[in-house]
Amino acid sequence: MEIKIVGDLMIPMEKYPYVSHWTTIRQTMETMEKAVFEVGDRKSLARVALVFDEQYKLLGMVRRRDILRSMEPDFLVGQLALAFKETPVKPGQPLAFPDKLEAFVKKQLEQPVSTIMKRINTAVDYDDNIVEVAARMVAADQSLLPVLRKGEVVGVIRTVELIHQLALSGT
Repeated sequence: MEIKIVGDLMIPMEKYPYVSHWTTIRQTMETMEKAVFEVGDRKSLARVALVFDEQYKLLGMVRRRDILRSMEPDFLVGQLALAFKETPVKPGQPLAFPDKLEAFVKKQLEQPVSTIMKRINTAVDYDDNIVEVAARMVAADQSLLPVLRKGEVVGVIRTVELIHQLALSGT
């Protein structure tokens, strides 16, 4: 059995969502919502968007949970989830945000995505084998890594594709 390389499994950049560092959080959410791509015979949604600068240099990434976390004001950090746990919302009951919280969320959604992105410190090469890449993902505690070819970002590799391939191949 031949061990596959990252280039065989990656999602090419033209199919994966990415934004500029000045893009608003709201626009980033919209970009992620529109990003549906096929990997093999499966459809997938993006849980992460890559963030680039003006020279198309990769700066970082933003995950859906980073976006949600950014909507919690500092004075409520950790308290909002606790409040909803103690007073669960009934099905069909609309959420009623206090005016200040609603205003904060609206303002936060217009901030540049660079204010909440996570820096990327690990990348893999197009020709790396998937077993090595799986080990790097674990070490970096990441579920997605950029794929480089000759120093340029050409795609992403996710744990989903690695696990799928490793399960199929029995490696």
